[in-house]
Amino acid sequence: MKNLNSYLSKIGLLALFITIVSCGPGKAGDADTLMQDATEAKAAMIQADANVAELFTNSAGYAIFPNVGKGAYVIGGASGNGIVYENGQNVGYANLKQVDVGLQVGGKAYREVLFFKNQEDLEDFKRGEYELSANASAVAIEKGKSKTVTFQDGVAVVTMPKAGAMVGVSVAGQRFGYTEM
Repeated sequence: MKNLNSYLSKIGLLALFITIVSCGPGKAGDADTLMQDATEAKAAMIQADANVAELFTNSAGYAIFPNVGKGAYVIGGASGNGIVYENGQNVGYANLKQVDVGLQVGGKAYREVLFFKNQEDLEDFKRGEYELSANASAVAIEKGKSKTVTFQDGVAVVTMPKAGAMVGVSVAGQRFGYTEM
C-alpha cells in the first residue's frame, strides 16, 4: 500500500507539472482580470518594499506576472501570464514558462516582475522568445525587509511569494513570449 501511495503521489505531481507547463501563451483567460491582478501585484510589491516603487518609475518598462504557479518533484515546471508596460502604459501580454530538473520538491504560487533597464532591453523582450540567462537571479520581496535590486544584462527580476512551500526554487531557465495588444 505504501508503494501505491508513493506511486499515486508521483502521478499527481506529474499531472500538476503537465497542467502548469501546458498553459497557453499570451493573454490566457479574461484580459480584464489579468489587468486587475497585475495592478494588485504592483501595489502589493510597492507596499512590501518601497524601493520597488523607484524601479516601476525609472525602468524603461516592465512585465508583471501576477500569478505564477510552480510545481516540482525532481522535474519542475512553472507557468504564468502577464502584462507588459512601457512608460507606464500597457503595450502587450506575456507568458512565462520554466522547466527544470534537480533536487526539488513542492509547489508554490508567486508574483514576478521583470524590470528592463533601458529601451533596448525592453525591445529585446518584445521581439518574443526571450530567455533569462543562466546567471539570472531574483530578489524575493518580504514585507518589512528591504533588499537591493540590481540589473544583470539589462534585466532585474523581483519575486514575491503568495502561497505554498518549495525547496530548490530558481529563475534560471525561464522563457518568455510576447504578444502585442
